Amino acid sequence: MAIKKKKGVLIMTEQEIFNKMSEIIQDRFEVSADKVTNDLNFQNDLDADSIDIVEFVLELEDVFGQEIPDEDAENLKTVGDAVSYISAHQN
Repeated sequence: MAIKKKKGVLIMTEQEIFNKMSEIIQDRFEVSADKVTNDLNFQNDLDADSIDIVEFVLELEDVFGQEIPDEDAENLKTVGDAVSYISAHQN
């Protein structure tokens, strides 16, 4: 894992975040790895309903150790949105 330090805390690269998120999406939504791209839309491409998305966001919070406020979660439409958010909000 290529990890860099930010204020003494180890953080993940965007590629590492994408890879981990891809694993979660593959397991949760039963899709193959080649289907998971930054442009993948949770609702349109995965047929995820609001409950699916809430559960997914809760899993992201657990895995990445970050709280994602509801108002921010509503703006996470694609995998790329979620990766960028997690990357930008690492402690």
